Amino acid sequence: MQMAESQRKAVRTDHWSLTLLGIALILAFVYYGEVILAVFFFSILLSFMLAPVAEAFELLRLPRGVASFIAVLLLVGLLYGIVSVSYSRAAVFVDSLPKYSQKIRSLLQPVRLQAERIERTTEAVQEPDAKDVIRVRPATSWADMLTHGFGSITDDLLAASFIPFLVYFLLTWKHHARSATVMLFPLEHRNTAFVTLGLIAKMLRAFIVGNLLVGVLISGISVAVFGLLGVPFFYFIGFLSGFLSLVPYLGVFLAILPPLLVGLGELESPALLAVILSVVALHLFALNVLYPKFLGSRLKLNPLAVTIALLFWGVVWGAVGLVLAVPITAAMKIIFDHVDSLKPYAAWLGE
Repeated sequence: MQMAESQRKAVRTDHWSLTLLGIALILAFVYYGEVILAVFFFSILLSFMLAPVAEAFELLRLPRGVASFIAVLLLVGLLYGIVSVSYSRAAVFVDSLPKYSQKIRSLLQPVRLQAERIERTTEAVQEPDAKDVIRVRPATSWADMLTHGFGSITDDLLAASFIPFLVYFLLTWKHHARSATVMLFPLEHRNTAFVTLGLIAKMLRAFIVGNLLVGVLISGISVAVFGLLGVPFFYFIGFLSGFLSLVPYLGVFLAILPPLLVGLGELESPALLAVILSVVALHLFALNVLYPKFLGSRLKLNPLAVTIALLFWGVVWGAVGLVLAVPITAAMKIIFDHVDSLKPYAAWLGE
């Protein structure tokens, strides 16, 4: 009896040891394979977004390869147009920055002088002996964390150049990839795998289309409001603020920065306050009305799970992790929902 009990304990110990080892290997793969995984996940998101376009061309009796090529070509052309227009507007904005920076410096002059007085006061205090000084490693800044994983421009462009090709092959071999993935599972689990993949596809498509619609709507309203308030470069700043508002949790702060920076020294205090209030109101409207309408029925994640996911993927992948955290977590929940042993974790992630 005691021998059987000791064997069960040994089995449980081995089980937990293997589980922890597996988790450690997965985390290491996720951390060091950031570029490959990020490119692959972005390609999957874009392929789901372009799937209806390719299917529409297939209805015109075009071969699947030709339809997929046209869909990818339209995406590349659209992105090129957006980048070209944004670059020209940004160039004009950057040329005007010296004027705004001088005004901002003049407004912040009292604060800077007060900070210098405080610094001189602290320097007057007797410094401790060198042996009593504890050297602390500089903390990682938010900028360092958010730019984690970004290399040189050449490396980033090289990685991004694979995305159109991956999107094309994902569109062309969509049905084959799905059926081949299902065939990887035992016969009794293939139907569950097929349903799970279908639900993930619907979720990803809803996530992309929903965010795009929310971003366009909020940007359009922002352009109109900023134009009425007299914000400089309102046509560019409005769209920038609207899409920055989509960033989870940090969106409201990021969306306020562009109109606030160009408005300092140009707008009166009531107008600046109106700009801040309008950005906050639009963000709350998107968060409480638009997101539940377009995305709530697909994601079904509770705020705590989303916050933890953003923290984890933000630390691991930086800004890229913040963008991909929600769809990755929602896909994990769908998988957990269809695996009996993982259903308690799905319930924890759910609303």
